[in-house]
Amino acid sequence: MDDFSKVRNIGISAHIDSGKTTLSERILFYCNKIHQIHEVHGKDGVGAVMDSMELERERGITIASAATSVTWKGHEINLIDTPGHVDFTVEVERSLHVLDGAVLVLCSVGGVQSQSITVDRQMKRYGVPRLAFVNKCDRTGANPLRVKDQLIEKLGLNAVLMELPIGLEDKFEGVVDLVEMKAKYFDGANGESVRVEDIPAHMMADAQAKREELLDAASMFSDELMEAMIEEKVTQELLEAAIRKGVLSLKLCPVFMGSAHKNKGVQVLLDGVVKYLPCPTDIKNEALDIDNNEAKVELVTNNSKPAVVLAFKLEDGQYGQLTYIRVYQGRIKKGDELYNTRSKKKFKVGRLVKMHASEMEDISEAQSGEIAALFGVDCASGDTFCSAGLNYTMSSMYVPTPVISLAVNPVDKKSADQMAKALNRFTKEDPTFQSYVDPESNQTIIKGMGELHLDVYIERMKREYKVELEVGRPEVAYREAIGQMAEFNYTHKKQTGGAGQYARVAGFIEPIVAEIGEDAPEYEFVDNIKGGVIPREYIPSCDKGFRTAMEKGPQLDFPIVGVRCTINDGQYHPVDSSDMAFQTAAREGFKEAFMRAKPQILEPIMKVEIDTPAEFQGNVFGSINQRRGMIISSTEDNGMFVVDAEVPLSEMFGYSTVLRSLTQGKAEFTMELAKYAKVPQAIADELKKKHQEKLAKEAK
Repeated sequence: MDDFSKVRNIGISAHIDSGKTTLSERILFYCNKIHQIHEVHGKDGVGAVMDSMELERERGITIASAATSVTWKGHEINLIDTPGHVDFTVEVERSLHVLDGAVLVLCSVGGVQSQSITVDRQMKRYGVPRLAFVNKCDRTGANPLRVKDQLIEKLGLNAVLMELPIGLEDKFEGVVDLVEMKAKYFDGANGESVRVEDIPAHMMADAQAKREELLDAASMFSDELMEAMIEEKVTQELLEAAIRKGVLSLKLCPVFMGSAHKNKGVQVLLDGVVKYLPCPTDIKNEALDIDNNEAKVELVTNNSKPAVVLAFKLEDGQYGQLTYIRVYQGRIKKGDELYNTRSKKKFKVGRLVKMHASEMEDISEAQSGEIAALFGVDCASGDTFCSAGLNYTMSSMYVPTPVISLAVNPVDKKSADQMAKALNRFTKEDPTFQSYVDPESNQTIIKGMGELHLDVYIERMKREYKVELEVGRPEVAYREAIGQMAEFNYTHKKQTGGAGQYARVAGFIEPIVAEIGEDAPEYEFVDNIKGGVIPREYIPSCDKGFRTAMEKGPQLDFPIVGVRCTINDGQYHPVDSSDMAFQTAAREGFKEAFMRAKPQILEPIMKVEIDTPAEFQGNVFGSINQRRGMIISSTEDNGMFVVDAEVPLSEMFGYSTVLRSLTQGKAEFTMELAKYAKVPQAIADELKKKHQEKLAKEAK
């Protein structure tokens, strides 16, 4: 399709359960891509086409965004159905990053919900023009006009009605098209035939009033339309051109309505997509020229230019790695050589496919503005591929920081190998899913955006990789310290035939500071030896001995911090003293003194920053106090409260879920290590008791 004006790259985004996947299913049906409709929570056990993962069908949610392409009235529409759960927010991010336009689906009962706000924020971040579709007009309590007002109040959009509903709830029959000023009904078993009639008499006054609002809003983008309004010569073409201009400038949001489940209003929405959303040439796309100090370069949707392609999503399919790509400039064909500007490697385009959810269709070339997929390319999510001679990179997308972690432990060697494979694949596919091995506890820790996010990955490891694993809370990295000065005087001697071992080290240990800030020295060594009682060559051995002793404390086996070790006396033997002997003497002397120096346990304190709407401020304060937290400050900015607090890490597990339920999913938080502080005595005693039980268990 060389006519780029007939290409649309759109995404369908919304809050959970607003009906995105059901709408996608209807679009596929009306565009003759599928010949039978299946429901998301289907009783026939098939499930929606766009939810191709077994887990998605079981849970009735979308986990990974699915791409497909359909044809509507001579226009090619590349469509991506994205997840609604905040846990899979990166799927929405990466889809919006490559799309030209979007349909924001809203529930006519729920209206603008928490995830609608997040999705809207993402659309604004990437400057994506959007249409709104108020779904579920057949449900009890449906009120699409209230939803339009919420789009204005809560999202700050210039929302304008394109349609009025004919009846609501169980009496919902069709829509009045305010552009054509006609009533449209959807007949047939699946609403496939659109019947156009005159507007019912009882709705005429209302329709004319709403059309006036539409004309007023659209005339702001077209002087011609304004003149035509004065002369009362408004044509459909003039009005549609003005609306399109408003949508492309991100200053107008047309509101369509219907019920995807009841097959009403979807065809009119498709007409709206074709008429008002941008084609690839309407959008200004920029790349950064690596060779020219990352200067911005405008990309042109043109098949004859050198190719610039973005890999925006990876999937490990049954035939190897599948890389979803968006062609921004030029065209790519099988056998073409492309250059990965991040890895600096060249590769040949092998198999090139068009995706339809989990199915694919081989194609020989992908043109400018198209979304396709490549096989067998070794790359990472977000890589840019160019034709020879270009060294461009597309701007990277925003990746939120993971907020929740779990410890996973494979049951046997086979599971451990499979788990390593799974983690390697998942971390490559999803930038918000991370895994690492904690050097202190030796546990494998996985991090993600929420409990559902990690749940899904654990379930996928079990199903797709047959991994048997135990899941637990990650261990908190405690520290041990001392509360007062204590002296030591330790003699190490050993006689085992031949050269023995002899060394005496004396001195004292003292705390550097009671609380360890990040920048405070964790260990200091002071040499106060006079008169050569310990020869110079053995002083570093004493230092080494102290350091070894501090690696594992006697209370919980965690590192000891904040100790200054001073040596001021000692003794050596001309034959039996050695590096080893002085190391041992220093180590044992330290252990002896440590237990007399009021040993303490320190815990990591996190600096937590919470962004919450003002109405939930009290709930958030309460949740911090319950967690032994301390509120440092709170500031209000534009109806949002930013709360800074310090909370022990051990109390923060599962907090993301608690915070969401307290704030209807509207608050978010970030945390980083602030300092280490002393654990309350009762908790310290409990930790020691658990540690002793663990040691006793291991000894058996």
